[in-house]
Order: sequence, then C-alpha cells, then structure tokens
Amino acid sequence: MTESNPANAPAKISIRPVQEADLQPLFDILYGGKADRVWMQFNGPYFDDPILTWPAFYERYRQTYLGKPDRGQVIKVDKQIVGMVTAYFTDGHLGHWLEVGLVIAKQSNWRRGIGTQALTAWITGLFTYYPELPHIGLTTWSGNPAMLMLAKKSGLLCEGRIRQVRYWQGQYYDSVKYGVLRAEWRPNSK
Repeated sequence: MTESNPANAPAKISIRPVQEADLQPLFDILYGGKADRVWMQFNGPYFDDPILTWPAFYERYRQTYLGKPDRGQVIKVDKQIVGMVTAYFTDGHLGHWLEVGLVIAKQSNWRRGIGTQALTAWITGLFTYYPELPHIGLTTWSGNPAMLMLAKKSGLLCEGRIRQVRYWQGQYYDSVKYGVLRAEWRPNSK
C-alpha cells in the first residue's frame, strides 16, 4: 500500500495556524452530518472517543488551537481544509517529549501524498518552534497501516513496538512508536 498517487496528486498542499473561521469547516469535515467519519476507525478507536457536537467541538478546538500555532494547524489543499496536524507533550507540563498527530478527514484525500507533505512541513516547523528539543515522535497502532507507511515516508524511524496492547473489536494490536532526531531530520530529501 502506498500513500502517493501522482495521477491523483493535489496541486498545492499547505499547513497554517488554525483561525476562528476554520472551526466550522473543520467540524463539518470531521464530525458534521456529511462527514464520513471513517478516519475515526483508524485514529485510536480503542479510546472510544465520542462524536463531538458543534458546541463541544468549538469549545475544545478554540481553547486548544486558536492562537497556538505550535499545537495544531489546518491542512489545506488548493485553499480547502482537508484535515489537521497536531502536537502535544506526552510528559505534560515538563515539555520535553513532543508527539505529533495527523488526520485527513475524507477517504477521497487519502493516498494522494497530502499526509507526507503536511507531516514533513509540520515536523520542520516544530523543530523551529522548539529549538531546544532533540526529538519529535509519532505513536500509532498496527491497525493503521496507512499511518505506518506515512511515518516511514516522512522520514521517521520505527523506535519501538509494544506488542498486543491495543484492543479493538475483539483483537489485540501493537502500539508502534516512530520518531526522528533533529540531527537526522532531512525534510528536503523526501
């Protein structure tokens, strides 16, 4: 399975900080009535996250991302929002262990190279936001083969696999950890 399909490649992919006007379009593609929500089956479904209502989404995303370009940015393809990249510290207030995430809402935008370009730009930006950090990580699970491929294509190394700890629909899956050191990061070689 590959993520990139040159014949179906979008013209222009960019990421930028979340703005107030982005919240409704983000909600619409992630949770709204016409959202396919298939992305939720791959985005840690074992956590059983709820489908957010507009008021809950608005409050959470406004507090978490507005005015915080180092916490999340929208992914745009030809001026249309298609998803989001995020970052969080797994060590909380200590702020030394940064992990990233990515979601592209609609299946029609998967396997087009959008994720690789967005994640590469995001990691490059985060190393700029946090010049003191030597490492950025990404954690996924073996039930998400597209994310496993995306991490590799983006230049991250598999740093660990915790076997059979993610339980979903009667089956155990591995938790898989990827990461890259600042000294190894070569975004222009992708």
